Amino acid sequence: MQKIAITNGRVCDPLQGDPSQRWGKEGTLLIEGDRIGSLLPPRAKVPTGYKIYDAKGCIVSPGFIDLHTHLRDPGFEYREDIQTGSRAAAAGGFTTIVCMANTQPVNDNKMVTQYILQKAKEVGVIEILPVGAVTKGLQGKEMAEIGGMQKAGIVALSDDGMPVMNGNLMRRAMEYAKGFGLFVITHAEDHTLSGGSMNEGSCSCRMGIRGTPSIAEEAMIYRDVGLAELTQSHLHVAHVSTAKGLEIIRNAKKRGVHVTCEVTPHHLFLTEEACENYNTYAKVNPPLRTKEDNQALLKGLQDGTVDAIATDHAPHTSFEKERIPFEEAHFGLIGMETALPILLHFVHKKEISLERMVALLTEGPARVLGRSLGTLKKGSLANITLFDPKLPVTLGVGGYVSKSSNTPFTGLKLKGAVRATFYRGEKVFENSL
Repeated sequence: MQKIAITNGRVCDPLQGDPSQRWGKEGTLLIEGDRIGSLLPPRAKVPTGYKIYDAKGCIVSPGFIDLHTHLRDPGFEYREDIQTGSRAAAAGGFTTIVCMANTQPVNDNKMVTQYILQKAKEVGVIEILPVGAVTKGLQGKEMAEIGGMQKAGIVALSDDGMPVMNGNLMRRAMEYAKGFGLFVITHAEDHTLSGGSMNEGSCSCRMGIRGTPSIAEEAMIYRDVGLAELTQSHLHVAHVSTAKGLEIIRNAKKRGVHVTCEVTPHHLFLTEEACENYNTYAKVNPPLRTKEDNQALLKGLQDGTVDAIATDHAPHTSFEKERIPFEEAHFGLIGMETALPILLHFVHKKEISLERMVALLTEGPARVLGRSLGTLKKGSLANITLFDPKLPVTLGVGGYVSKSSNTPFTGLKLKGAVRATFYRGEKVFENSL
């Protein structure tokens, strides 16, 4: 059995009951095989037989969990595949990721689910949890084979990218999900109100580009929250981007509706102005919004309305992103390798605490999944992320681990980087910087 001692780091575990154990305690964390052992006090002698990893200057955190990624495998492996996607995740400090169903073929049956999980077992370096489609082929017409996919190993249902416009079908999906112990992830977009290539506002007017108004997101959040209340099932709202949408969720939580939500780093950091000069690398869905929306999302992180931070990692080739006109470019950006330094930007500005940031990347998403992850408690899986919050970095220098490089953040100078990632006690990434 492999034994590792991580020394000289500041241990952060949002799930520890004792505040002295939860945050900022220096010490030595012992790994015994694939499990967490003891936390020794500072300057305690490391027992014999342990390989020492010096984490001086680092935060020792539970492994990050990403609730929203697109691995493009099967079908679009030229953009990303399970092997490169899992390695990109490890480079970003993620030890568990959830992958969406919009593959080719769509993950709408147990055979595709089994393929994803088998390939993840063969070539992946972290845990990959697949999401099954709500409807066959993401067509929004007929419910997918939910029971078969659940037995094969899906963790949730979503037609992400292709919202379920039929309200009755969405209601039935929530009822089926509840019966199978699953939850539904909604891509909140009313297609009768959307269709634009960026946020509808002054910026889209100046650029002469059709925009999508925020009501397209807010109307669908309102509908799906109502359906979750009716069916008493768990609804998770993906990539919330508007102040009013978040307020709908906040009020629903106060009423006791089982609704959770996530926010992406790019919807916190960027506004619609990032699309100026027809920058297609900033074209995402839902679109980048306004500064007022940014501030509302930050408040949601602080007050607990937001349950998790997720990347919506969506790889594309340069050919697919660098298209003219702007409307022809694909939506999406890569996000797993840039998430931490972007989020630490808000920590350094004191707009969110370091402890809260870690919680939103660990115990928050673990709670959404209903899994015993996101902790460093003794006996738990040794999924661990070590990061230096002060290390200067320039994003994208030396390239990305992902197959794709579609992000507007390349070249941005920030502070904070992952130094090492451990999955089940094995070191799956190390940054030599």
